[in-house]
Amino acid sequence: MIFDRSENKEAIALLGAGSMGTAILRRIAAGKKILLGDISEKNLERVSQDLRYSGYDVETCVVNALEKDSVEAFAEKAASLGPVMYFIDTAGASPNQASPEHILKLDMVGTGYAVDAFGKVMGRGGAGLIISSQTGYMHRLPDEVELEILSTPTEKLMDIPYIREVAMERSGIAYMIAKRVNHLQAQKAAATTWKERRARINTISPGVIVTPLAYDEFSASGEGYQAMVDASAAERCGTSDEIAEAGAFLLGEHARFITGTDLLIDGGVIAAIRTGTYKLGI
Repeated sequence: MIFDRSENKEAIALLGAGSMGTAILRRIAAGKKILLGDISEKNLERVSQDLRYSGYDVETCVVNALEKDSVEAFAEKAASLGPVMYFIDTAGASPNQASPEHILKLDMVGTGYAVDAFGKVMGRGGAGLIISSQTGYMHRLPDEVELEILSTPTEKLMDIPYIREVAMERSGIAYMIAKRVNHLQAQKAAATTWKERRARINTISPGVIVTPLAYDEFSASGEGYQAMVDASAAERCGTSDEIAEAGAFLLGEHARFITGTDLLIDGGVIAAIRTGTYKLGI
């Protein structure tokens, strides 16, 4: 049975086949070619089968987001499938899952590898989206450090003194800093490499979102997350579908004037912290 006889399809690449990324795909991928990238073959098989049974055209690629060559090969494979019009990066590790060094290498450097690699293959008018985190607003970086990050090649980010001395203290701090760096990585790319290809790139910073991986965090730090949710204006957790609605907008035609920015979707947690109605214990 041939479900779609279209040729020369536009390509969509998703790095990190988790619930938020696949929820975005379901909103934008009809009639397009999907390339799923993940380090887990089992995860790739599960997600790709689910998408195929829903009528999507999917290929998979095992990717180690920690390795530059692996990420570049993923980008090249996406380009071989058709004009790469969308790239979504959700790869990362949470504070209770990994050491500070691993978090920084995956969430910061690995994301940088992906932004760099897809900056070489994106189609004209294409759009990218990095899933960051509300924690990117929880640890303010000095202005001079942000300027240093913006001027440092991806391969050298771990050598920045502030990263070595502060971000390596503990996993929570490493995660906050890595997610702020994601915002800066999108800004830099939007103004340079992605601009040269007439492509856009933005970030989304979700708050407390219920996903399978989030249960690891809830199990380890449930009381802290509950206090954060209770202090927010929404007084609830968010869902992958809510993030996907915003993601589809930022990737779509109605957001063509939006690039290099972050959209905070946290139910009001950061507002509570900024106004002092919730005290963040870090």
